[in-house]
Amino acid sequence: MRIPGVISFLIASLCLAGCSSTAGIDALDLQKPSSETTSSVVRPPAPVTAVPAAMASRAPRAERAPVDDNARPFGLAEEETVAFPAPEVPDVGGLPVEPAALVSKPRLLSRAAPPMLAGPLTRYGFRDAKPINFGKASPRHLAVHGVDVSRWQGNVNWEKLRAQGANFAYIKATDGGDHLDPMFMKNWRNADAAGLKRGAYHFFYWCRTAGEQADWFIRNVPKMDGALPPVIDVEWNGESSCKRRPSREKVLEKMQVFMDKLERHYGQRPIIYTSPDFYRDNLRGEFLDYPFWLRAVAAHPSKVYPGRKWLFWQYSGSGLSHGVTGRIDLNVFQGDERQWRAFAGGQTTVADAD
Repeated sequence: MRIPGVISFLIASLCLAGCSSTAGIDALDLQKPSSETTSSVVRPPAPVTAVPAAMASRAPRAERAPVDDNARPFGLAEEETVAFPAPEVPDVGGLPVEPAALVSKPRLLSRAAPPMLAGPLTRYGFRDAKPINFGKASPRHLAVHGVDVSRWQGNVNWEKLRAQGANFAYIKATDGGDHLDPMFMKNWRNADAAGLKRGAYHFFYWCRTAGEQADWFIRNVPKMDGALPPVIDVEWNGESSCKRRPSREKVLEKMQVFMDKLERHYGQRPIIYTSPDFYRDNLRGEFLDYPFWLRAVAAHPSKVYPGRKWLFWQYSGSGLSHGVTGRIDLNVFQGDERQWRAFAGGQTTVADAD
């Protein structure tokens, strides 16, 4: 029996839209111009300024668990400033990080700086349930280690985590356009109280528009001086209800829309977290002016992501700490202590265009 053409078209459209009832027209991924617009954010030269003395009293200081839709990166009596030297380019077991990827231009920091910037780092003290021998490229040769957490880590003892070597934490905040990690605000406050530098990450959902997702992240993640740059986590998630794998062109477009919105709001260029298969399919040779956070738990990033410079390396998903029950993701910063201080305290800003 012949089905009228209009009905056939409607049935086909419904099938294509099946990945999410809230995805909107973007879920159809039709071969026509996107309703979203991408505008590159140009970062003007950053003025070298001092941290106001008024800020001296307080300054704001990763989920590799069962994957689902929610799964898934100061003082002195009078003000005095000191400029950190321009960082040298490290080369630790792989490709060096360009200075621009670390910090645009070191800011003059007050000697009344946060303890995190002025005090010594907490040295590596984690154990690993599945240790990997990285040889001469071992992350242990790098100075600044940290973690990323989400609700899967439960109630985190941030003081113990800090004492074992966590100098920074990336905290799961949001995914898609309507999910907030239920532990985000608790982790956000407690990481700060324990003295860790903190940042938030968003797990990108391919069945929602990039604009919706950026707005949701901005709504839920505070804009605070001293926070690390926001992170967009881009991966293929085979266990999600959203089975879409957009074209490379569409992936890059959606990422750019999302990142531009966050950069305008927070005044910091977002960091891109990704995994080997997603990188291979979409990101080789792309976003060269963005810092990358790379997952590589079996080999050094220089072997897993040839030619890609990186800022953070997630080297284990099986870390053990007295601060958490179960396992935790371990990460390391590409650089020495001086470069970390410059990066963590010298973020540049752009005009808030909201």
